Amino acid sequence: MAPVRVRETLVIPDDELSWRFSRSSGPGGQGVNTTDSRVELSYSVAGSRVLSPVMRARLAERLRHRLVDGVLTVVASEHRSQLRNREAAQARLAVLLDDALRPPPPPRRPTKPSRAARARRVEKKRRTGETKRLRRRPDDG
Repeated sequence: MAPVRVRETLVIPDDELSWRFSRSSGPGGQGVNTTDSRVELSYSVAGSRVLSPVMRARLAERLRHRLVDGVLTVVASEHRSQLRNREAAQARLAVLLDDALRPPPPPRRPTKPSRAARARRVEKKRRTGETKRLRRRPDDG
């Protein structure tokens, strides 16, 4: 298969990818019992030579729940053919890595409600309390 293009600047060569094939449980009729259409694509994040140390650290942090000994594994078995499942696994790996490599969002700047907003809130509370007070029976005081 071809190398996996994550971004314009990051392409994972084919020799860093490890493929495993097995029988799929999905659609395929009688052929599902004889063809190895399920695909497992593994990529060693820890041992990759195309990742910079910053990229490797970011991937290790963001994908820590998916990594097993520094290896990321993606499974595809939704198609009947092995080729389509290989393409799906490659696309899934590229999306996963691209999302995990995005820089973190800027930190939130704390703000306070304006004086007018606080006044509106208090006025609304007062009106709600007045409405509820008017619903009571007259003898409740």
